[in-house]
Amino acid sequence: MEQGLQHDMTDITSERRQFLKHLAVLTAAGAGAAWAKDFEVSRWPAGQRAPSLQAADLDGKTWRLADLRGRAVLLNFWASWCPPCRAEMPSLQDMAAIYGPDKIVVLAINFKESRATAARFAQASALSLPVLLDPAGDMARQWGARIFPTTVLIDATGQPRQRVQGEVEWTGQAAEQLIAPLLMR
Repeated sequence: MEQGLQHDMTDITSERRQFLKHLAVLTAAGAGAAWAKDFEVSRWPAGQRAPSLQAADLDGKTWRLADLRGRAVLLNFWASWCPPCRAEMPSLQDMAAIYGPDKIVVLAINFKESRATAARFAQASALSLPVLLDPAGDMARQWGARIFPTTVLIDATGQPRQRVQGEVEWTGQAAEQLIAPLLMR
């Protein structure tokens, strides 16, 4: 019994060391600040044009970024296996409803999942946002989505302004400060 307890304590100490090592690396990389607010905002690189966007939603409608000029656009890259993605989706949908489709369009871009999986999630969560499919992850790569969720904020002229990595409460004050500048023409 004593030997088993000693072995368990060794495992715990080893796990603690691993955790602290990872924490130190993340803190050095600047991730500490992101933990405090659950998301990190970065500016879209100056001079970098918006990648093209042409994709079909679950209903077969084709969405093109160029067709959405005059409205702010949020491209939300998500997956059903991602807990923060699932957690933020209701507030993302609520925010889209608050502003209305004449001011803002939110496109929920599903990362590398089948149509059936994305549709099941949309139905189970009563998601009414357009769900676009990115089966090979090409759109996510083009738009710089490496962490999920990632949301790219595009102004009414079609210019990407910011990339938000992590879960956001889209009906909160922090999100309002991100969205307001997108609506100015």
